[in-house]
Amino acid sequence: MSGHFRLCRSACCKLFLPCIVLVLIFQGIALAGIFGTVRGIVHDAQHRPIENATVVLQAKQSDWKREAATDGEGRFQMDAVPAGLYTIHIVRDGFRDVKSDLTVLPDSAPLLHFLMELAPVHQSVEVTDSAQPVDAGFSTASATLTREDIQATPGASRTNSLEFITAYTPGAYMVHDQLHIRGGHQVSWLIDGVPVPNTNIASNVGPQFDPKDIDVVEIQRGGYSAEYGDRTYGVFNVIPRSGFERNREIELAATYGSFHSTDSQISFGDHTDRFAYYTSLSVNRTDVGLMTPEPQERHDNNNGVGGFTSLIFNATKADQLRFVGSARADYFQIPNTADQQFIGVRDIQRERDVFGNFSWVHTARPGILITLAPFFHWNWSAYDGYDRPDPSLPPGSQDTRIIPTDHQDSHYEGGLATLAVTRGRHNARAGLYGFAQQDDAFFGLVAADGSSAPLSQTEHPRGGLFSLFAEDQYRITDWLTLNGGFRYTHFSGGLIEDHVNPRVGAALRVPKLHWVFRAFYGRYYQAPPLLTVSGPLLQQAIDQGFDFLPLRGERDEQREFGLTIPIRHWEFDISNFQTHVRNFFDHDVLGNANIFFPLTIDRARIHGWELTARSPRIANRLQVYLTYSHQFVEGAGAITGGLTDFTPPDQGFFLLDHDQRDTLGIGFSATLPWRTFASGNLSYGSGFLDEDGPNHLPGHTEFSLSLGKSFGERFRVSFTAQNISDSRYLLDNANTFGGTHWNYPRQFTGELRYRFHF
Repeated sequence: MSGHFRLCRSACCKLFLPCIVLVLIFQGIALAGIFGTVRGIVHDAQHRPIENATVVLQAKQSDWKREAATDGEGRFQMDAVPAGLYTIHIVRDGFRDVKSDLTVLPDSAPLLHFLMELAPVHQSVEVTDSAQPVDAGFSTASATLTREDIQATPGASRTNSLEFITAYTPGAYMVHDQLHIRGGHQVSWLIDGVPVPNTNIASNVGPQFDPKDIDVVEIQRGGYSAEYGDRTYGVFNVIPRSGFERNREIELAATYGSFHSTDSQISFGDHTDRFAYYTSLSVNRTDVGLMTPEPQERHDNNNGVGGFTSLIFNATKADQLRFVGSARADYFQIPNTADQQFIGVRDIQRERDVFGNFSWVHTARPGILITLAPFFHWNWSAYDGYDRPDPSLPPGSQDTRIIPTDHQDSHYEGGLATLAVTRGRHNARAGLYGFAQQDDAFFGLVAADGSSAPLSQTEHPRGGLFSLFAEDQYRITDWLTLNGGFRYTHFSGGLIEDHVNPRVGAALRVPKLHWVFRAFYGRYYQAPPLLTVSGPLLQQAIDQGFDFLPLRGERDEQREFGLTIPIRHWEFDISNFQTHVRNFFDHDVLGNANIFFPLTIDRARIHGWELTARSPRIANRLQVYLTYSHQFVEGAGAITGGLTDFTPPDQGFFLLDHDQRDTLGIGFSATLPWRTFASGNLSYGSGFLDEDGPNHLPGHTEFSLSLGKSFGERFRVSFTAQNISDSRYLLDNANTFGGTHWNYPRQFTGELRYRFHF
């Protein structure tokens, strides 16, 4: 085995978060929900309640509608409202109608006040201020994006793109084809509020879902409630397109661009009063699929196909049935250096992913919501090293590397159950979450020149994870809310671990100013991947200077405070966070391949400041946003788990390869005359660690722009230029943990969208 045998982290192994699970009908704790509660008080100018007012809540992006009436105290409540953008319309004889825009967030239940004025002789509609006061119910930093936001962000709707996360999330960036947020890798994907378990975090290089299938996505980056699980660095709660936004419609989207790239989709959708469906089929390919180890692209093709469906059936007024399913297949060529291309290296990676969940959402009585959701997930990744030497090459120019093979096959079966109760000043939640996991893993090494015997290892690890949580959001007053809860996790796999973690927070809204101060303290436990190296393979690794230690779970302690300031419909948010970690999950890489081996570092500390700003729709045409992060990512102590040849400093903290001090993003979207539109995004990074540091690589800037025009309601054309200046820069060269990667070159893409009835 040669010194090229460098480790990384996740790809090769699968984070098998195993443990025993009860797949009873009540199994599973929801890591997050997709529903909020809309409740309020309707009163007159003297704050006297108005009875029998009709309240209609209408979704802005679909035909979803809900209606209620106020009681003797002027109160109304609508449960199980999907997160998104709405218009609320209140009607009562003798009063002016009231209309207001409203944003519903997952798990929210703010108590809203609506003032109705006596109607004059000539009836008119009172349109209230569309900017709702900032909800003082949460202690977390988050962003909620709609499908319009995704479409308006250059490059964000591409199948393998995570631009919709990096553009709107401070401290989020892509390095070695992996998403990093707040200096870490472990993130959670949820669909319809149901988690998608995947312990092979770094073996998959694309997003869990195609952005074109997303209707609303909530992005949380810290300060999580007990319900939102333990993936410390990011949670993406996706609400997919449902069909309520379609009326027997088909939409065709076709693109073509630089490097022979295509990204096309056909989608169908329709609905009745009780049933809605949406389904799509997508295909994509490009000559530049992964980040390259040198500026020139060599052996970097990527193609894929995927299908998605969402079904919703309102069985009764109190019962809703939901099904979400997806399937994807991807093929990646692993990029080469010039030397690798010359000697015939042709490594590839293939990926398959199938997911499905079924949810029953039951409103037991007003303010009580029960959710039961079994799920299944299959994830498969296969890295195959190939050597095709040219016999005409002179001696010594043949491939002398160690060729790896890494196949990971994981099956997950589990479920969730949650109980949400909204009563008076309380918004309480409790639930269970669990899954069983069966893995099949093969890892092999063979010398390309035949100088050593092949080595291989096959493992069949089993395990599971079980969690339960309980929490309450208690509104002491309309301007002060306390949050408290706990999360218990039992992990069983190569080892058994049990952890109980508290979460507490507070949010205070300053009257009249509507500024919201928030504070949070929480602990998290992230179960480890189950990586085993034994027999001849382990001995060969030891002979080459490597060592293997069992992986234990990561334990995190997070403190955060923030301030949200609404000014003339603008919203500014400032956050300060500190994360202290034991057994920090990182990775070492096998050369520049996308095989990542997990490892854990004794300690890590990540701290920083974040700023976000977002404007209203200025002159009903222009909206702008800004994100900024200043953070430090440091590690200390020895390697406590995994297979590695890295030796950290004897004492003190050292910088990790994810350390980039400053990141800045500025973007806009504009509606122009003649049904045209434009959007742009500028991103800046101060540069990642230069090898082992302490110096950093030079800063880098990219600008992307989209222009388009709609022809009626059915036809739209657009043009996108990403990295317009074609600025090429080295993203990372820290072979210790990440390999060597350059950013993507300039790319031009044209898109056609056509919608028609069937």
